[in-house]
Amino acid sequence: MDSIKKYKKIRTKYKAYYHLPGLFEFYELYRVFLPLFREHREYFYDWCEIGSVYGAPADCIWGGGRTSFGDQNSREVLALMQEYGISARLTFSNSLLKEEHLSDRKCNALCALFEKSEGVRNGVIIHSDLLLDYLKKNCPGFYFVSSTTKVLTDFREFVGEVNRDDFRYVVPDFRLNKSFDRLNTLSGAQKDKVEFLCNECCWSGCKDRKSCYEAVSRKNLGENFPDHHCAAPDADEGYRFSKAMENPEFIGIEDINNVYLPMGFSNFKIEGRGLGSALIFEFLLYYMTKPEYQLKVREEIYLDNMLDLF
Repeated sequence: MDSIKKYKKIRTKYKAYYHLPGLFEFYELYRVFLPLFREHREYFYDWCEIGSVYGAPADCIWGGGRTSFGDQNSREVLALMQEYGISARLTFSNSLLKEEHLSDRKCNALCALFEKSEGVRNGVIIHSDLLLDYLKKNCPGFYFVSSTTKVLTDFREFVGEVNRDDFRYVVPDFRLNKSFDRLNTLSGAQKDKVEFLCNECCWSGCKDRKSCYEAVSRKNLGENFPDHHCAAPDADEGYRFSKAMENPEFIGIEDINNVYLPMGFSNFKIEGRGLGSALIFEFLLYYMTKPEYQLKVREEIYLDNMLDLF
């Protein structure tokens, strides 16, 4: 706790870069939100930017983390990100891939499209070293993000992952979020590669996180495998932002401003690909929008006749 005290109440001029969920899943929301973010920058905190939007279309066997339901046309998705200069990340974090899966036509076509994009460089969130080696050889235009599905809770293992040249960013397990004394031992270059998962709702005491992610990987591969049963308290309630805020590991905007940015960390991931667009919008309001403008932003979004958030 001593490490945190000296950063308390410090207002920083550093930038926070948010990595937002739903590249394919919430295309319609971003189609309305991004013009608002550009045209009315005064509505939003000046200390934050959008670092990337991540996701995957439905039926991608390389997918992991969550089962995707996005069905938006890939070219339209890419065009929207290019228009606003935002990096698109393909979430290919399946942990159970085998050699025969690497030839999947849909996933390869998606990589060919996004790797050759103009402007901002796009990335892949990845778990499998087999897939990593394949993409490094066949799609060298991508950068790579080490997925939180690796469940890196051991700090030494996490640092080892950060030190790998393969990755531009590494997302640790959320239970390392408040390990300030150890996090502050990282060098500036190491801190630049850390991407914290801010709003995880999972129970801190969960012992089955890897099993949960593996169940999703099996489902994406089309395997006939029983669904994972979550044993966490109140698991039947599903995701609630208010519940996530009560987690000891939750990272809020005051934490970002007063602790993480002054410590030298600048990358923050917002989860939510498996949630509804209305809840994703609440994340955008909380993490990016000044309180005095939240009603204006709500009105702009809700009154768009082309957008159905529910």
